[in-house]
Order: sequence, then structure tokens, then C-alpha cells
Amino acid sequence: MRRDLGTRSGLTVGAAGAGCWAIGGPWEFDGRPAGWGAVDDEESIRAIRRGLDLGVTLFDTADVYGCGHSERVLGEALAGRRDEAVISTKFGLRFDEATRSGAGADASPGYVRQACEASLRRLGTDRIDVYQLHAGAEDRAAAEAVVEVLEALVAEGKIRFYGTADETLEIVEAFAAGPHCVSVQQQLNVFGGNDAAIELCEEHGLAAIARSPLAMGLLTGKYRPGGAMPAGDDVRRDTPHWDYFDDDAFPTWSARVDAIRAALTSDGRTLAQGALAWIWARSPAAIPIPGFRTVAQIEENAIACDAGPLEPGAMAAVDAALGRVAPGR
Repeated sequence: MRRDLGTRSGLTVGAAGAGCWAIGGPWEFDGRPAGWGAVDDEESIRAIRRGLDLGVTLFDTADVYGCGHSERVLGEALAGRRDEAVISTKFGLRFDEATRSGAGADASPGYVRQACEASLRRLGTDRIDVYQLHAGAEDRAAAEAVVEVLEALVAEGKIRFYGTADETLEIVEAFAAGPHCVSVQQQLNVFGGNDAAIELCEEHGLAAIARSPLAMGLLTGKYRPGGAMPAGDDVRRDTPHWDYFDDDAFPTWSARVDAIRAALTSDGRTLAQGALAWIWARSPAAIPIPGFRTVAQIEENAIACDAGPLEPGAMAAVDAALGRVAPGR
């Protein structure tokens, strides 16, 4: 199964992409752990190449992941196979490769250009397929200034297309007006997402790249009350962005997983595969980018494409179990 990377790009990609945050290894941002713990680079490279073999073609990373390390690993894995992949990376968060730490944001024209050149070097490529704003544009006017720089980079052949990973609606609207904008990255999983941003994507022909499609691993079924949890140096245990694994919130989230398990695993899917299938059924513009650290994980995600979107009955069962009305009803 494949999906258009928006209607403007002319590109199609495997319906399941691959998120490359975890393969960046340990790093810190604003004094907090920002990585997913230790990682085996050779396993990461094997996983990326196996993903290509199975039809995974969209690889989403960011310059800040591992403070450059994720981009370097991805570039090494794609050496000799670059034309088989669509690389999306991000800019806007400041970091230091030597200390593997970062803080602050910058989307000024000079910094965007500097970041682009650095990403091209680390990735070992002559062009970035989708260059995304990570942070640093505080309002619509600032976003429009970023779009102007990105259009210049398109004209220079440094990037092919661009998008925003800041799903603030005024930022999305500013980017959507850009001729070479093709995507909006946003948090989206079976527990919910930014419905207004998805609607804008559908209206403007943009891909809705779904980050955290497996709720940071919660929807893999790996974590259960009383069992092993992510390590203390894992970003999932100390972040203001999610509370899935907070001690006081985890039992509630786990109960929600149990409530939707039967619907998501219908037709023989694993829990994770069902969670991806829910996203495909949620919007024709949606392309999930589940993270991975092993060959087995990327295989499970890629194989999910074979069964396609979740059936309407299962979608309704999920909504009923979570006590909500489906979007658009």
C-alpha cells in the first residue's frame, strides 16, 4: 500500500514511513534526556535497509535527533540506495554535536541555511526531499519568512519540498500558502490528534505525517502495569509533551489500550499494526511514521500495509470503547 506525499509533490511513498528519532541514541535538550537510550547503529542500519526491501520509503529524522547522529546513521544506511528513499528532516532547534546537548530554537534565514548545509553533509546527499520546520517561528509572519527562505532553497536545488512539524494552525496556514509545501507533521494516534490540522491538510492537498502513531510505544503492548517500563534516561519518562508513562497516568492509559485491543487486533493484526491501520482509516492524507530500533520492529510496521486501513466496524468499536464520537460526525 502506498500513499501520495500530498497532491503537489508528485511523490508516492510507502503508507508506513519510519521515524528516526530513537536511532539517534542518547542526548539532552534543555537539561532533560531527549533520546530513547542506548542504540546499536549497525542494527539501525540493517533495519533501514530491511525497511527499503519491504517498501518503506519515507524516512523522517531531524538534525537535533542525537545531535546529528540520527542523520549520520540514516545517511550511511542509504548509501548506494539514496534514490529509493524519500528523506524528510527538520531544522530549528539549536544543539551542539560535541556535547550531544541542545537548547533553544532559531528559524532565522541565516540559521535555516546553515542548518540545511549541515544536514546535507551528515546525510551524505545533495538534496533533502522534505525539509520541515521543527520550531522557531513564533507567529504567522515569522512562518511566512521561513517559507520565503525555503522557497529559495528549492530554487537552488538544496531541497525539493518542505513542510512544518509545528502544527499550530496559523503556522500551518502560512506554510500551506507556499507553492512547494507538501506536508504537516502532527501528533496523531488512536487516542486523538489535531483534527483542525488534518482538515487543513485534506483541504490543501498536504500529507498529514503522523508522529507518535504508536503513542511512544504504548500501543505496541510491550508495557503493562507491574512490568518493565522505559528506563530513567529515556525521553518518555521525563517530558512535558506526553504523560503515557508517568507513574500516576500509566494505569489509565493502559486500561484504554485494553479497551481497544480487540478492535485493533481484528483480522489477525498485531496491536501496533492495528494502531497504524486506524490512522490510515482516519484520513486518506495520513502517513504514520512509527519509530524503530530493531529490524523486527520495522518489519512489523511495514507488514501492516498488507492489511490496509481498519474496517469501519472496527473504527466504530474503537470510538465506542473510548467513549467518543468519530471525527466529522
